[in-house]
Amino acid sequence: MAEIISLSAQARDLKGRKTEHLRAENLVPAVMYGFETEPANVQLNRGDFGRAYQKAGESTVVELDIDGTKNLVLIQEVQYNPITDDVTHVDFRRINMNEKIEAMISIKLTGISPAVKDLGGTLVHSLEEVEVLALPAALVREFIMDISSLATFNDVLRVSDIIVPEGIEILTDKEDTIASIQEPVSEEELLAQEAATTEAIENVAKQEEELAKAKEEEKSKEPKK
Repeated sequence: MAEIISLSAQARDLKGRKTEHLRAENLVPAVMYGFETEPANVQLNRGDFGRAYQKAGESTVVELDIDGTKNLVLIQEVQYNPITDDVTHVDFRRINMNEKIEAMISIKLTGISPAVKDLGGTLVHSLEEVEVLALPAALVREFIMDISSLATFNDVLRVSDIIVPEGIEILTDKEDTIASIQEPVSEEELLAQEAATTEAIENVAKQEEELAKAKEEEKSKEPKK
């Protein structure tokens, strides 16, 4: 079993907009729900959560200590401020260590692709996480995949290429593409794409103009009251 990461939190009574002052005090509002528990509103230190989240992600068991009561949880969802990118709210899911659960495990790409280095291609990371079914103790932080096998533009890494640890079942379609290499686009092709895009935009604008004109003409034919 992987190391269980510990995190402390305190119960909170404030809800909604009243939690704004928590953020000013470097605290993050959160909620815990799930196995054999009613939803519980809590607060925790922003820095402590950031360090725990970096280690655990959303697929490693966290021991959440709420005022002395320990709960085994997964970080279910993290919300961010769209401007500052600060964490604004966290959902924790309380789990039963003896019951299989569905979870998302992220995919980390490592290595150097010859098709990128030698052929000038562009790496396309199409799938960044996969859904799995496993006992909580079997979950891992991430799947690591080596892209050095992507030597040509026809080479692809699929879900079926993941080296899956014992005890984990992948639910995501095995044929889904995780990573591939896009061929470099020539200047002529780029100009052609830009021209096609411009033409498409002009056609849409023309259609909208013709539609507006037709509506105006139809309106002018209506009898005046």
